[in-house]
Amino acid sequence: MGSLIEAIEIKRKMYFEFEDAPYHCLEVEVSKPTARGGQTLVRIKMRNLLTRAVFDKTFKAGEKLKEPDLVMAPASYLYADSGGYNFMDQETFETITLRSDLMGDDRQLLVDNLIVQIQKFNGNPIGLQFPPHVELTVKSTEPGVRGDTTSGSVTKPATLETGLEIRVPLFIKEGEKVRVHTETREFAGRA
Repeated sequence: MGSLIEAIEIKRKMYFEFEDAPYHCLEVEVSKPTARGGQTLVRIKMRNLLTRAVFDKTFKAGEKLKEPDLVMAPASYLYADSGGYNFMDQETFETITLRSDLMGDDRQLLVDNLIVQIQKFNGNPIGLQFPPHVELTVKSTEPGVRGDTTSGSVTKPATLETGLEIRVPLFIKEGEKVRVHTETREFAGRA
């Protein structure tokens, strides 16, 4: 059984359990009362890890939330099929399958043998956590034209091997490997 966490102790990127579901804290805002006897409130922007829904909830500072039975298992991406996305657990070498609906747009960051952390809640896989960056190959992009900076930006659209579309600097060519921030899905440099 997980221990209890007070709402005031919850920080950004922490995990907690609320109404029997695991949540990931995206943002926290603490409002201290100005009047005597007022209560300190904690507003949390949180993502339900089962449904992927994001919403705001306000808790009283002393409210207790459970620590979720959330386990992170390192796994490498193998392939996708009609059953979902298949990963190999790096410790037990078992195949873990994540349903397509749990992946959402994250599937555009997956490349063969990418090591990720599979999130398991009560023993069942519910999602995954990517490393800070992934390396992807540029499949198509327009050639950069010198002096093509009238719009003020020195980037151009590029489609990567997984179908993900990002903005890259003008000097990036087709076939090059680039690093992509997994959180913001922005160009992070050449690989």
